[in-house]
Amino acid sequence: MYIKRHLENQIIESSKYYPVVMVCGARQVGKSTLLNHLREESRKYVSLDDMNARRLAENDPTLFFETYGLPILIDEFQRVPSILLEIKRIVDEKALNGEANEGLFWLTGSQKFKMMKNVSESLAGRIAVFDLSSFSNSELVGNDASLFKPDLDSVKERMKSAKKKNIHQVYERIFQGGMPKINTTDIDRERYYSDYVNTYLERDIKELSQVGKLNEFYDFLVFMAARTSQQLKYSEIANAIGISAPTAKEWVSILERSGIIYILKPYYSNISKRLVKTPKMYFLDTGLAAYLCRWPNAETLESGAMDGAFLETYVVSEIVKSYFNAGKRADLYYYRDVDGKEIDLLIIEGNSIYPIEIKKSKNPANPDKNLSALQKFGMEIKPELILCMAEELIPYNRDAWLCPISVL
Repeated sequence: MYIKRHLENQIIESSKYYPVVMVCGARQVGKSTLLNHLREESRKYVSLDDMNARRLAENDPTLFFETYGLPILIDEFQRVPSILLEIKRIVDEKALNGEANEGLFWLTGSQKFKMMKNVSESLAGRIAVFDLSSFSNSELVGNDASLFKPDLDSVKERMKSAKKKNIHQVYERIFQGGMPKINTTDIDRERYYSDYVNTYLERDIKELSQVGKLNEFYDFLVFMAARTSQQLKYSEIANAIGISAPTAKEWVSILERSGIIYILKPYYSNISKRLVKTPKMYFLDTGLAAYLCRWPNAETLESGAMDGAFLETYVVSEIVKSYFNAGKRADLYYYRDVDGKEIDLLIIEGNSIYPIEIKKSKNPANPDKNLSALQKFGMEIKPELILCMAEELIPYNRDAWLCPISVL
């Protein structure tokens, strides 16, 4: 069963203007399924997971393209990153000869292009790069593709098509996660995630970096899942796992590079030294995080010690996915100062700040208590959205609105 991805139109449009379109993201989030669904009959498909194709691409890239022809879809291209130089040569040669070169190359990669090592900027101006994560809730319920915008008019518009969810249904979605195979087949969840983690450790990790201690890396992965939505402190990670702080930093970079986590930056400026400058970390798939933390079911997770952390992770990841699916960079932040005042999420647009708080309650107490802390920035503070289990979008007061989490 194919579920429509919100990134489809972005890929089709970009193919009209760019010679190369690349979709990056974690393994098994549906990159090749998406591009195979969209590709024309004339577009050949080749995976560099295939040993023969990989050897040809490495040893004689010119013969590789003569063999497979154009247009082409190359899956897992990061296995032979040097192939980008041959792609650049072909693209530039066609441009010099006055030939059309739009949409010739579709690529998928299991790590973020902008973070790849040993890849030059040779394709600058010639490539459209998109991030793909596991299914968003909006994709799973069949809503139209739309970027999550925090202004009240946009939220009211989203509310019209929102499928209402109670607290148990929200945690069921959190526990299930968005991995395509989990949501389109009857595969055993436990078995799926076990195989997924083993594949990730044995293949992707060895490719991304020389991680010699896979047992320690697995412990690190579990530790990170247990710290989702928390501040990222490398010394704490290092002490818990028994590795050095530089190694902890490199391993965090690996998780970010391979699309497993999202790093949320703090919002600060030079006007105050009392602001926290430590980033926070979120798993992009809540199902994977729940598996790593060994939560046995949605009910236990909902009533457990990490209920708030997973709800926050779910909300942040859904908003991040909406940016990915719109082909836009997610410029999201959070606020925290040394007095412990915190606002979960800030979306900055021009000179305006859109604050977002995330609460499990239906009627949260004093959800706007830290709003005044933002006044120091001298920017326009828009009405705060309190994403919670409220049943309708309704003002809490003149400065804040209660908003159902099902709007995501």
